[in-house]
Amino acid sequence: MNKQEIYDYLLKKNIKYEITEHKAVYNMEELSQINIPHPEADAKNLFVRDDKKKNYYLITAKGDKKIDLKKFRKTNQTRPLSFASESDLADIMNLSPGSVTPLGILNDEQKKVTVFLDKYFFDTIDLIGIHPNDNTATVWMKPDDLVRIIQEHGNNVRIVDI
Repeated sequence: MNKQEIYDYLLKKNIKYEITEHKAVYNMEELSQINIPHPEADAKNLFVRDDKKKNYYLITAKGDKKIDLKKFRKTNQTRPLSFASESDLADIMNLSPGSVTPLGILNDEQKKVTVFLDKYFFDTIDLIGIHPNDNTATVWMKPDDLVRIIQEHGNNVRIVDI
């Protein structure tokens, strides 16, 4: 799904959301230079895989959090983790670097990716800002709606402390 197809999908599912259009951003530093309405809800996304290339994970956390993959591995009982390749990202979620988002799960036809969402979004603000499969906009929505989208698509999602 492209950006417009994501918007159409959210409307079809009766999910309330807000859109902020902006210049293309490729990392959290670039996003911090943009005036966004809910900076406390911005999310960073890491697409990682285990050392056997059997399991793929999308880790979505508050934008300013540091993610220690070794600690994450221990806490969540995974094999050793490293960043997935650009080709894996394109093949599995049809995304390019800078556009990684939990909404990319809707392109994961084989349902290979397990999503780990930071509890922060549920416990602290009840809002999350993520790309609509394109890094020229941010969609603000309720994290519970995001979980429902992921689960309805058939991917596993876990809410964890990050």
